[in-house]
Amino acid sequence: MELSEPLHEIIFILLEIGLVLGSLGVVLLSNIVYSAFFLGLVFICISILYILLNADFLAAAQILIYVGAVNVLIVFAVMLINKSPSSKIFSSWTIGDSITFISCISIFFFLTITISNTPWYKINLITESKNILEQDLTENIQKIGYFLLTEFLLPFELLSILLLVALIGAIVIARRENIIEIKKSKVLKLKKNLTVF
Repeated sequence: MELSEPLHEIIFILLEIGLVLGSLGVVLLSNIVYSAFFLGLVFICISILYILLNADFLAAAQILIYVGAVNVLIVFAVMLINKSPSSKIFSSWTIGDSITFISCISIFFFLTITISNTPWYKINLITESKNILEQDLTENIQKIGYFLLTEFLLPFELLSILLLVALIGAIVIARRENIIEIKKSKVLKLKKNLTVF
């Protein structure tokens, strides 16, 4: 995508803000449905980043696979479980949360220091990026399609079976909880009827 440098930076900053806020929403919200929606926002921001990097195929694959399949599956499975939502928006803070927060902050600072101290101009891939962009990208997309349908066909199909099993598992869990609730309500009605007599 050919954009001016200031516009490119503004879009990049907005996408990074969306990524950070979406990631925080996934982690901090206790309602799983809201977390799944924020996960969809993160996936969409990543696909727009791929579009900015002129990787249109990866952006389309990101939207089709992650937003269109995985995130919809998560939302569908969560809504089938039918758990009563908690009244708190944010979950309570525990010792494990503190340890996780400290380790994530330390990894973030370590990565920031590493990225800022890396001499990026010496990396071969960046110096040859113009040659990569001048290549015919259709050939690469055709190679990806060829490998997906020949060499990597088995993992590709196993992934679809895994998603199907996860969906069936969510349905089974939801039906079992509904059966338990129906039995409890029948027992309560029977007890009320017995107390009347």
